[in-house]
Amino acid sequence: MSDPARRLASWEERARASLAPELLEYVLQGARESVSAGEAAAAWRALRFLPRVLHDVTHVQTSVRLLGHECAVPWGVAPTTLQRAVHPEGEVAMARATAEAGSMMVVSSNAGSTFADIGATGVHWWLQAYLPADRTLAEPMLDRAVAAGAAAVVLTVDTPVVATKYATSGTPVVWDTVDPALLRVNSDPGYDDLPGAEKALDLGPHDIGWLADRTGLPIVVKGVLRPEDALRCVQAGASAVWVSNHGGRQLDRAAPTAVCLPAVVDAVGERAEVYVDGGIRTGLDVVGALALGADAAFLGRLPLYALVQGSDGVAALHRELLLQTVETLRLAGARTVRDTCGLLAPERPNRL
Repeated sequence: MSDPARRLASWEERARASLAPELLEYVLQGARESVSAGEAAAAWRALRFLPRVLHDVTHVQTSVRLLGHECAVPWGVAPTTLQRAVHPEGEVAMARATAEAGSMMVVSSNAGSTFADIGATGVHWWLQAYLPADRTLAEPMLDRAVAAGAAAVVLTVDTPVVATKYATSGTPVVWDTVDPALLRVNSDPGYDDLPGAEKALDLGPHDIGWLADRTGLPIVVKGVLRPEDALRCVQAGASAVWVSNHGGRQLDRAAPTAVCLPAVVDAVGERAEVYVDGGIRTGLDVVGALALGADAAFLGRLPLYALVQGSDGVAALHRELLLQTVETLRLAGARTVRDTCGLLAPERPNRL
């Protein structure tokens, strides 16, 4: 394929052809009517650039520093579950290819690969965590992550309960068919049956401080859409906030992240790093996110699609995204990520 967007879309096509129906449905589905999931990519495509000209773009620099660590590219891999159901090597294959690309990944607390095996690939990684009602039950997993080299903890705050999702008629529910050995291998045996293991309904700013004290790591708060919530997170000690609506998998009809990002950047961008995910599919989307003020973009479903082909697929995805991002920066007259500031056209007024 010559069209870059088509090349990236081909990973989804391969996933549709390769994955079991119940697993494919899990990967693709959003909450309820999937309104938010369906709007995400279109919100990025709605952005319009005002390119600069007569700027030397012979050498384009794509690196960014995230919580003090330099990444070669301005995107990372977001946390996703069931990676070992997609490919036998799961998170290890994802990590190996991501390290090779100079990117970084966030590992789900539901991961089917051990933190030690993931860390052994040399990838720069953060732990994604849900806090249980009894916070002490999270401590063994947190300790294992720290011991295996996690560089930050990403606290997911938009999931007090798991949202309703509608299964396609006749398709089994993935949780009824998946091998339990592919889930939560970094938690203590029998964790789900322990009193207080359910997700916390009483998350508050104090949990940010507790996590920081318990792990000694920077805390990123994921699932923020409102600027006042972002400010509360930073005031409570968060090093970064992550603009996310959980890929449209939690509150359906939640606003697109591309719409919410600018207000969050305005609120806390001078005091903390700001990341974004949700519908980012191309290098154009990555540059659009940077131009809106994000310090990095994160990819969820796209790397999962590529993982169908193991490390080779994920590595090819990173290479393609780098080609697209560099081309976009050159055409926009930007030599560095910082140069993306001011590249977006003002919002077009509606015409009657």
